[in-house]
Amino acid sequence: MAALPDKARAWLDEPVFVTLATVNADGSPQSTVHWVARDGDDILLSTVRGRRHARNLERDPRVSVMLIGPANPYAYLEVRGTATVTTEGGRELIDALSKKYRAITPPWRGAGMWGRTHPPASIPPSPAP
Repeated sequence: MAALPDKARAWLDEPVFVTLATVNADGSPQSTVHWVARDGDDILLSTVRGRRHARNLERDPRVSVMLIGPANPYAYLEVRGTATVTTEGGRELIDALSKKYRAITPPWRGAGMWGRTHPPASIPPSPAP
């Protein structure tokens, strides 16, 4: 497994938005903007089962994640790899992301507004071809 560049680690530790690209069943691309965290060199995203990108990941785990520089929107990095979808740690991840991006504990916590699991997608970077 390839390591993330230092610049990517630094950006991922800030509240930057990333674009997750997955592959639709017909082979066309599908892109979604996400909040993001990292665990070492794994990129963590939160989603809800049933959404298009979640269905795409379960069928075909190949992804591209594009990070836009926090200080310069013309600076970017792309990470290509395969995603692993799991429900383990999903609630904790969405709580941490909400605090990172909105500085609040999610209001739905314990209120029953979210009946679905938020599985994080762990995306280890692939070595360059």
